[in-house]
Amino acid sequence: MKKKTAGGAARLPKAHGVIEGAGDVVRQQITDTLETNYMPYAVSVIMSRAIPEIDGFKPSQRKLLYTMYKMGLLGPARTKSSNIVGQTMKLNPHGESAIYDTMVRLSRGYEALLHPFVDSKGNFGKFYSRDMACAASRYTEARLDPICQELFRDIDKNTVDFVDNYDNTMKEPSLFPTTFPTVLVNANTGIAVGMASSICPFNLAEICRTAAECIKNPEHDILSTLPAPDFPGGGMILYDRQELEKIYRTGRGSVRVRSRYSYDQEANCIDVTQIPPTTTIEAIIEKTIDLVKQGKVKEISDIRDETGLAGLKITIDLKRGTDPERLMAKLFRMTPLEDSFSCNFNVLVQGVPRVLGVRALLDAWTKFREDCVRRRTEFDLANLRERLHLLKGLQAILLDIDKAVRIVRESAEESEVVPNLMIGFGIDEKQAEYVAEIKLRHLNREYILKRTAETEQMEKDIVSLEKILESEKEIRKIILAELDEAARKYGRKRCSIIVYQDELKEVPEDDEPDYPVNLFFTREGYFKKITPQSLRMSGEQKLKEGDEVVQQMESVNSAELLFFTNHCSVYKAKASDFSDTKASVLGEYLPAQLGMEEGETPVYMAVTTDYTGYMLFFFEDGKAAKIDLSSYETKTNRKKLVKAYGAKSPLAACEAIAEDCEFLLTSSQGKLLLFHTGAVAPKSARDSQGVSVMTFRRGVRLEAARRYEEGMLRSPDRYRRKIPASGAVPGADEEEEQMTLS
Repeated sequence: MKKKTAGGAARLPKAHGVIEGAGDVVRQQITDTLETNYMPYAVSVIMSRAIPEIDGFKPSQRKLLYTMYKMGLLGPARTKSSNIVGQTMKLNPHGESAIYDTMVRLSRGYEALLHPFVDSKGNFGKFYSRDMACAASRYTEARLDPICQELFRDIDKNTVDFVDNYDNTMKEPSLFPTTFPTVLVNANTGIAVGMASSICPFNLAEICRTAAECIKNPEHDILSTLPAPDFPGGGMILYDRQELEKIYRTGRGSVRVRSRYSYDQEANCIDVTQIPPTTTIEAIIEKTIDLVKQGKVKEISDIRDETGLAGLKITIDLKRGTDPERLMAKLFRMTPLEDSFSCNFNVLVQGVPRVLGVRALLDAWTKFREDCVRRRTEFDLANLRERLHLLKGLQAILLDIDKAVRIVRESAEESEVVPNLMIGFGIDEKQAEYVAEIKLRHLNREYILKRTAETEQMEKDIVSLEKILESEKEIRKIILAELDEAARKYGRKRCSIIVYQDELKEVPEDDEPDYPVNLFFTREGYFKKITPQSLRMSGEQKLKEGDEVVQQMESVNSAELLFFTNHCSVYKAKASDFSDTKASVLGEYLPAQLGMEEGETPVYMAVTTDYTGYMLFFFEDGKAAKIDLSSYETKTNRKKLVKAYGAKSPLAACEAIAEDCEFLLTSSQGKLLLFHTGAVAPKSARDSQGVSVMTFRRGVRLEAARRYEEGMLRSPDRYRRKIPASGAVPGADEEEEQMTLS
């Protein structure tokens, strides 16, 4: 028997061994649960895991590299990767596998970065192959790449903040004081909660030059020094100035990358040696094999992976007489040999995720770098002032070294030495402490003169540092010099070549043979394409039991077919995609052939060669939508379009028309309405709900819509109305027509 608690929660009777409160049902607002449980997790993923910061690193990457730096691996010595992984766990508690995966992605052997930060030895796998996995950490070795000197330069001079690690036993940097914009030099992708980041890489020399020019001139034309991204795997970037300007301005957009290949005439094969960064060797081969099996690519006799020590290589053997350029043009259209890199420059700036364009990112990095240089200068200035202050005290004892020795010797207690020196030479406690700590062997004029000779240079250095701190211009001069040095030391030629539109060879698509055909579409979703000659020689159409042909039309083999379904989608195909058949076969079952969803069936077939005209949709609520057929035309080879028509009311009928004409509507009440489609304004939005054409009483619906032809009605003027209208009840002389149309 359940009992009720004071709060209304159900509680089971207490039994021996039952924990107090166990089994209680506590009511809680879901918003409170989200705020207390989900929001902290979301913030943690965004700020501490998936999104890179202005220095270009995620926390896991920064922890790994800093551990390697503290291990002394910024030099010639390597150590086992497992050793590095173990040491990194002092900063990163996420486990050995996660840490090693991070190291692999940063390594030279993995080839995912333009400028790797980890100089690896052993098998670290390849980013362009999902089958080439890295060896275990106990078999590989690593050290920091020389470019990491630019990450850690002056890190011990208070250039960045240090924070406690997860158990408060160590300190780690919150950022790296990078001397060049690493955030734009190496690719970085991550998926957080409700947001993601995808930064494409740029050539280091070009980025340094662009950053320098933006510092000198805020209105600098970025495209003049930064023509396009540069991917470590090479490939050809298809130049689109408008899209690049959008990426540089907003931080969002996409870059088209095409594989590079060569044709071996002797062996009659194509060798693909560079592929887009968004795909893998296996994905390309699998897609190509699939196309060959479907009969869409008939020129290939074999395809295989020949990647080895020389690098990536996919070999495609061709059949005799194949034009390699025409084949590659087809493969670029149909496989990942050409793909897009989607950009989303989402970066944490001062702890806030922001999507920034290239100029804004460079400005944010410049401000960060200015702060690093200012803090380094303040650190050096404070040290110089302290050192100078001590040397001034040492200089004071030059007046009488014997007096200093006598004061030390005659002091009764050790604690009196410093006060007595302060009194004897008029120096402060720090200076006296420094003098008192000088070794006996150094109490000679030569040593003291050498030390104090530095004071003049120190005073000059202090003036110089103070001048830097007083002027933003001087700070920017230092940043410009460091950018120039980084570009000279680590800059290299582009890996990806840029191909402009006028350089692209126009390779026409394979011309499908064009000839007259008869197209048949049945109620059950079967399709047949039959040549006129075959149709003349054929007998009766073979159909599934209970099925019937609902559409039959003459067209050509190059026609585009649009199959509208009961799920408000449209599937696009070409007549040439289907084989010629005969009347004696059932034909192609469209849901299977076009890959429709479960329960999805085609309801209408539209045929076009130029996408002129309109699609008319009639809904059961009496509304009609007239959509430009051009709204279904796409530049890319998309096979499915969702929201092909309005979904607010069930579809009663639809039809494609070349020009406006009259339609006859029939309601479930038996009324008829004849109207001209010119009264309905065309829409470009495919999912338009339409305008009211026929009005009903409650419980009545639109039952049928059919294009009107002369002779269908004996008194057509009786049913012509200005829409919207309820229509007219047919007279006795129209009863036969009404029965036919219903």
